[in-house]
Amino acid sequence: MNGTTGQTSHPDRVWSVAEHLDDVLAAIRPLAPAERQLLDAQGCVLAEDIAVPLPLPPFDNSSMDGYAVRVADVADATEGAPAVLTVVGDVAAGSGELPAVGPGQAARIMTGAPVPPGADTVVPVEWTDGGTGRGPAAAMRARSAAPQDASGEVRVHRPAAAGAHVRRRGGDVTAGERALPAGTVLGPSQIGLLAAIGRGTVRVHPRPRVVVMSTGSELVQPGEALGPGQIHDSNSFQLTAAAREAGAVAYRVGAVADDAGTLRATLEDQLARADVLVTSGGVSVGAYDVVKETLADLAAGAATERAPSVTGRVEFRKLAMQPGKPQGFGLIGPDRVPLLALPGNPVSSYVSFELFVRPVIRTLMGHPDVHRPTARARCTEAIGSSPKGRRQFLRGSYDPAAGTVTPVGGSGSHLIKAMAHSDALIVVPEDLAEVPAGATVEVVLLGRG
Repeated sequence: MNGTTGQTSHPDRVWSVAEHLDDVLAAIRPLAPAERQLLDAQGCVLAEDIAVPLPLPPFDNSSMDGYAVRVADVADATEGAPAVLTVVGDVAAGSGELPAVGPGQAARIMTGAPVPPGADTVVPVEWTDGGTGRGPAAAMRARSAAPQDASGEVRVHRPAAAGAHVRRRGGDVTAGERALPAGTVLGPSQIGLLAAIGRGTVRVHPRPRVVVMSTGSELVQPGEALGPGQIHDSNSFQLTAAAREAGAVAYRVGAVADDAGTLRATLEDQLARADVLVTSGGVSVGAYDVVKETLADLAAGAATERAPSVTGRVEFRKLAMQPGKPQGFGLIGPDRVPLLALPGNPVSSYVSFELFVRPVIRTLMGHPDVHRPTARARCTEAIGSSPKGRRQFLRGSYDPAAGTVTPVGGSGSHLIKAMAHSDALIVVPEDLAEVPAGATVEVVLLGRG
């Protein structure tokens, strides 16, 4: 099939990585916008332009602790001949009623407090005696003391220009200006801006709900003892963590036994809370590849009384890549939920997630760029025996300062330790059988973007 027409391709066709990805993404659209509280919107993508309703700052305010004065009254102030001004009041942040500052007067003012009428500049407390009748050193000691009575005098030892140490109304943004455009990814600074302009909620593309399940009767929950022929289930943990890192709300179902009825019932249970379903294992050509067997029945439109709504169309493909040759993709259930069936070997599963599932998650979130960033790097070691005609993805350690990448571990798709010690995928194109040491290669940068 193809993501837009639903047509079934020839079973012997070998798809390129790009063809498969394009076909998958052709079936995916961003989730419908929803209103979210600000902190719940972190990491989400804006679905609307945000205009500023009021200027920021909303009023002229002081950027320093000091005194609000008139420029003319301090123009000739020096250390030897300070300007002596009458203090007419205190202005704290949040003050409503403000004392008017007339000729020869000053108002003690705190950082963030509104500039009172009549004042056209602020002198820092360090430039004054702090109302102590002594020098600037005494002013510094008085700075951290309790506020004095709003009376007395202050000596100013330096002149100040008009508007000095004053944050002007609208100096950050003006009313009606666009604060953030649709498509912006909301990080801490963007959340802070939205709060500053008074937005309590915002419309975003919500995080997709991703349900992850691994298949295999040999799988045992971590923490439990292994029996003969058993291994611990790592894929469901690895893929759930990867989905969360990509921005999704991810649910780990855990291991599902190699039984078609159990798998169908599990899919039925999970469809109600899934925007994406991800399975690992059971997609090759073995006798016990239950995922392929079960979902092939879906492609034929089969349904059972136990799982009547699990219908749809799923196609299993051979891709010209290593690891990750067998892949499955389809839309199932009444809401046509995307299902991506990944191979079961841990490295194959993770590489497949990075190449195909992560872009699906990012597309559903409305991200402007759904792919990991890539770089060109010099490979420090030779790579041999790359299968010609297949794109190979090898684990690597990337050094951005040196512009180099070093292979980590071998090419085996079961070598999960090597994956854990890698931060990049080294891409060997289909037409190369080996890469000499020192050659420039493309690398996919994991953990970035």
